[in-house]
Amino acid sequence: MTKLSTNYLGLELKSPIVAGASNLTSDPEKAKKMEKAGVGAIVFKSLFEEQIQLESFDHDESLEQDDERHAEMTDLFPNIEHAGPADHLNQFKAVKEAVSVPVIASLNCINKETWLDYAKKLEEAGADALEMNFYYTPTEFDKSGQDVENEQVEILKEVAKAIKIPVSVKLSHYYSNPLNVIKQFEKAGAKGVVLFNKLFQSDINIDNEELTHPYFLSPEGEYKDTLRFTGILYGNTKSSIIANTSVYHGREAIKMILGGADAIQVVSALYKFQVEHIRTLNNKIESWMSQKRYKSLEDFKGKLSRKNISDPYAFRRSQYVDILINSKQIFDKEFLP
Repeated sequence: MTKLSTNYLGLELKSPIVAGASNLTSDPEKAKKMEKAGVGAIVFKSLFEEQIQLESFDHDESLEQDDERHAEMTDLFPNIEHAGPADHLNQFKAVKEAVSVPVIASLNCINKETWLDYAKKLEEAGADALEMNFYYTPTEFDKSGQDVENEQVEILKEVAKAIKIPVSVKLSHYYSNPLNVIKQFEKAGAKGVVLFNKLFQSDINIDNEELTHPYFLSPEGEYKDTLRFTGILYGNTKSSIIANTSVYHGREAIKMILGGADAIQVVSALYKFQVEHIRTLNNKIESWMSQKRYKSLEDFKGKLSRKNISDPYAFRRSQYVDILINSKQIFDKEFLP
């Protein structure tokens, strides 16, 4: 009998399929459906610093606008800092109470004080782990990449010390050397790494001549970069590895585990195929394992990682060069009848 159980961040998951942070994971009823479909864990939707600051500002404004007419109102309704995000914490508790699978909090902040404050609050709300979303949008010409990395490492170090639950880092592609950064995060206290953060990009509507912010799903087939870094990291890090980005079908999930992933985070697939698709993913993995006579994920996890294959140049630039040199044979083989 095949077993889909896996360990991620020290948490025992019954399946490697993890529902990534989104609006879907903030609904207790959908969370129940995810659990019934066989999800291994749920990452609750992210709490953003901008959300915290904006809602706090709006709350302060509402308290102060009538001060002169009703001064006693500030006594009856004291300045409750971050009142808006309190709703986020309550929603988190509702999802946590609705399911028995691990529920992981997701935090996306800028200032160290905010990271620390809400990491503690989410732990108090019952989070089984914390996923820290690190990315930086360059707007300052005199700030070096090393400065950015150092700030993130220091924030992670402080958060990891401040809470008892395990911490993972969800990072973007945009580091000069993600491998080095991951090693720094590990030394700072990260127990896991999520590859990679899908960033929303602005666009321009040329008819209205205005900026737009479209919401879009990951294109199918955009998982190759994640697979590459998963294969390189396996066996070279103590951190748990969770693969993310464009995992729509069971075959992609299997590839990630062969590369060395402990678990696979899905979001776009749940929007496209609905929550029940979790069951389809699990069934595909189980069917493939039975066909290959694997009894557990550990039997094949990392089998095709850089550590475990004989080609010393695997996952390196030489693959790119080889494709260019032999492009005619490859294209003839792949595309001609």
